[in-house]
Amino acid sequence: GLAVRSGSGAARWPEGPMAARAARIALFGGTFDPIHLGHLIAAEEAYQQLGVDTVIFVPTGQPWLKQERAITPAHHRLAMLQLATARYAEFEVSDLEVRRPGPTYTVDTLEEVHRLWGPELHCFFILGWDALRDLPRWKEPHRLLQLCTLAALPRPDGAPAWTELEAALPGLSQRVHHLSMPMVGISSSDIRRRVAEGRSIRFLVPEAVEGYIREHRLYRS
Repeated sequence: GLAVRSGSGAARWPEGPMAARAARIALFGGTFDPIHLGHLIAAEEAYQQLGVDTVIFVPTGQPWLKQERAITPAHHRLAMLQLATARYAEFEVSDLEVRRPGPTYTVDTLEEVHRLWGPELHCFFILGWDALRDLPRWKEPHRLLQLCTLAALPRPDGAPAWTELEAALPGLSQRVHHLSMPMVGISSSDIRRRVAEGRSIRFLVPEAVEGYIREHRLYRS
């Protein structure tokens, strides 16, 4: 299946009641290496503020912008996502990108999602201000803006230069929905560093994810 409904283990995307009507979904892409509480808070805020049917976490396979860093194997990142979201019916996890060979491009994922869900789909794509700054460098950014509305999450390092972005991608500002959320100073890179140094990550990741990292000896450098 293309998605695993968290908790049930049953593939159910895009079949079922949502496909029969105009669905509103939000895709949340990222390496999720590992998923942490900041990701879950962001997903919850997007779910509430966008009024979507579901937020679908889409872990990247090999992100083309991060080719210099070794990414934890996809089966571990998927397993941690499923543990983190299992209790929440509004969240799902998709293996769409990790099954696709080669570098991961968001525009290809959006094309595939529209093929699966049909013409009635209203799709949001959640990303942070840091990713938004890079958008002109992404593959086919103009096409990407036709396929989704961007849901932008504020980041502690400040807002992107909107005028420059609008000059590079005319019409961008009409395609961005600004989300508000508490500034959460948790990052996956900090969690990996803490684990490597033997420090606690309690209260930074869900308890089940903490257990999984310990059990599988992830991030021990």
